[in-house]
Amino acid sequence: MTKKTDLKKQFPNLYSPSRDPHILDIPDMWFFMVDGTGYPGDNPLYQEAMQLLYGVSYTLKMSVMKPAGKDYVVPPLEGLWWADDMEVFTESYLERKDEWKWTSMIRIPDFVDEEQIVKALKLFKEKKKPENFNKIRYELYSEGTVVQVLHLGPFSEEGPIIANMHRYAEERDYLLHNKHHEIYLSDPRRTKPEKLRTVIRQPIRKK
Repeated sequence: MTKKTDLKKQFPNLYSPSRDPHILDIPDMWFFMVDGTGYPGDNPLYQEAMQLLYGVSYTLKMSVMKPAGKDYVVPPLEGLWWADDMEVFTESYLERKDEWKWTSMIRIPDFVDEEQIVKALKLFKEKKKPENFNKIRYELYSEGTVVQVLHLGPFSEEGPIIANMHRYAEERDYLLHNKHHEIYLSDPRRTKPEKLRTVIRQPIRKK
C-alpha cells in the first residue's frame, strides 16, 4: 500500500501553531488559486472558486499522482484577504464585507512538478468541463516573514485576535504588509463554530 503523505503532520509549525502570536519565516509554496470579491457566504463567486480548487486538486491527487505511486492528503483550503482599507478586518465583523477581496487557494505538494500540475489542469478541464475554467491558475507564493497564531472559535471572533497579532508585531518593530492569510483546518459545514480551527497569518517586515 502506498504511504499517504499528510503535509499538516509533516509541517506542524505551519498547520498546528501556537495560540499565542509568534513570528516565523514561511517557505515558498505552489498553489492553485482563484480570485474573487465580497463576503463568501452565499456568494456564487466563492462557491465557484471552491468547485474549481477542489476539482483540480483531487484530479491531481487521484488521476496524476496516485497512479504515479505518490498518494497524499489534499491540503486544507487557504485564503488571502485584503481591501483598499485593511481596517475592515479589525472593525465590526461583516460591517464592510462588500469591500473584501480574496484569493482562495489550495497548496500543491512540493513533490509535484510543473508537468504534473499542467496535466492535472488539462484532465480536469477535459473531464469536468467547468465553466470559467480560465479563472484557476497555479502560482508560486512567496510570503516571507509573518506573525502567526492559531484561532480556536468562530470566524466572527477573529477581529480581536487579528488586532492583537498586529500589535504584537508592531511592538517588535515590524511593519504590516501584503495580504492577510488564513488556513482553514476545519470544515465549517461539519464543525461547531466554537470548535473551528483557523491559522491566521499576517506578513510583516522590519521597519
